[in-house]
Amino acid sequence: MTRSTWRQALRPLGFPTFRLLLAGRSADNLAHAIAPIALAFAVLDLGGTPSQLGLVLACRAVPTVVLILFGGVLADRLPRHLVLVAANIVGASTQALVAVLLLTGGAEIWMLAVIEVVNGSASAFLFPAASGLTPQTVPAAHLQQANALVRLTHNGAFITGAAGAGLLVAAAGPGWAFAIDAVLYLVGAALLSRLRIERTERLERSSTLTDLRAGWTEFSSRTWLWVVVVVFAFVNAAHAAAVQTLGPVVADETIGRAAWGAVLAATAVGMIAGGVIALHSTWSRPLYVGTATVLLEVPLMLLLGLQPHVLTLAAAALVAGVGLETFAVAWDVSMQSNIPQDRLSRVYAYDWFGSLLFIPIGQILAGPVSAAVGVRPTIVGAGLVVLVATLAALCVPSIRHLRRADLAEGNSQVAALT
Repeated sequence: MTRSTWRQALRPLGFPTFRLLLAGRSADNLAHAIAPIALAFAVLDLGGTPSQLGLVLACRAVPTVVLILFGGVLADRLPRHLVLVAANIVGASTQALVAVLLLTGGAEIWMLAVIEVVNGSASAFLFPAASGLTPQTVPAAHLQQANALVRLTHNGAFITGAAGAGLLVAAAGPGWAFAIDAVLYLVGAALLSRLRIERTERLERSSTLTDLRAGWTEFSSRTWLWVVVVVFAFVNAAHAAAVQTLGPVVADETIGRAAWGAVLAATAVGMIAGGVIALHSTWSRPLYVGTATVLLEVPLMLLLGLQPHVLTLAAAALVAGVGLETFAVAWDVSMQSNIPQDRLSRVYAYDWFGSLLFIPIGQILAGPVSAAVGVRPTIVGAGLVVLVATLAALCVPSIRHLRRADLAEGNSQVAALT
């Protein structure tokens, strides 16, 4: 691994299209950070149980999983930034509706569930388009630094959103958090609509099934790719059950809502630290580095289940954030440097599909399992799932040995390696 100077690390910012992408994504990332915290406490304030909260969260995740493959096809056919604009407009509309219902006292849990179905459907088109857009805004030589900067701005937005949402919900209630959320989605849509992306080769007119088959061939032919996706189906389900669904329940009983927002913000601080490390590094085997650091998430889940105190949870969340961010940058670089650009969004869609597949299952099972064995033992069990799944991934040779294609070809513009 080599280190780079700040001037080298920040070179992607010299491209105006990339700067505009960062600004637009920062706005909608801030909205995404606020939404789950506001939603969780909105359901609890309406008298919802952990099982009902899990079902409402699943109502967002299920349509995302069902539609995301079609989102990948659309993002390879249409300008990706315009797909993002449309998804943000839908997000603004749904959040504004929730805000009105909560602030007028007309909200019921089933209404929030229905609205989350629409929101989750929009996300199915947003994720593949966003994932495939970064390589269109910078030269390949700056790809790792560009991804690190995208992730850094994402996490900066998450810190502000998570901490702000916790304080806002505690002080004014979830309704106002949703109102601010709607405005942020609109700002993101306005900024992203100004992007001017050079035309790249698009899919020839063919059936959706043919396009999906081509994406599947690209996906299934790479062992490192499908193994990581399968493993992270379990990792993401465990995280959704322990942190997203049961975390607010434990927080209400112990550290409080504002403190829970601070813990989530600590995760984002750690992710910023991980992003800075990635910004100044060049990994020849990014997937191996990233997968190994996912193990840093395990202490957070164990402490949440065993000893939920603010300071220890915040410290563990910080460490977990470093690991999760390192993996996120490493994964994007591995994908973007090894997958053909004209199929990238479809392959990302299969990635998102597999990774998200078990999230609603984790959210739905969190309530019944915690009712049977207890909330905290369920969280500890989820931490053990992450541990076992990550160690299994590290046993796969192609994950340990995968190298960046641009470095393997001797790209002189990218700093060399370990």
